[in-house]
Amino acid sequence: MKLGNMKLGNKLKSVMLGALLFLGANAFAQKIEGTNSEAINSYNQGFRLGFGVNGGITTGDYFNWSLGGDVRLQYDLTKKTSLTLTTGFTNLFAEDGIKDLGFIPAKAGFKAFVWEDQFYVLGEVGAGFAVTNGYDETTFLWAPGIGYATDIIDISVRYEGMNDFHTDQIALRLAYAFKL
Repeated sequence: MKLGNMKLGNKLKSVMLGALLFLGANAFAQKIEGTNSEAINSYNQGFRLGFGVNGGITTGDYFNWSLGGDVRLQYDLTKKTSLTLTTGFTNLFAEDGIKDLGFIPAKAGFKAFVWEDQFYVLGEVGAGFAVTNGYDETTFLWAPGIGYATDIIDISVRYEGMNDFHTDQIALRLAYAFKL
């Protein structure tokens, strides 16, 4: 399998990485209100759990679109930063004559809220384990994204690179999340 338009894919990757770095740096440059240690130490750190549905389009020659579900565990370090662990199942739907590819992602990430404690940037890395139709590959996954989250709803868009599956995807995630 060959990636269809390599130049377009590399440009998209560069733009997404640049945007993620810019917005992430901007999040850390924010001035903390009150700037005393009491305000920083009074934030209640904790876990959140989210259940999401994903759908997207692929960029390769063999797969057309994707659909999946995931579970994300998030640990809030501060009011503006969190660590994430994400897993689930995603199916890449193939063209006629080619078998669909289902895989289980296992990703760790970092989330930074950049505007009004609701808009965020997210970067995740991990592995994708092929589990269907005779595929036995494991691929490196990397996924920069942007999103909007409230106390119970999380909506995001991500670019997900899948090196050994010879495709990438741009996916929309709709999730329900709650504090543990």
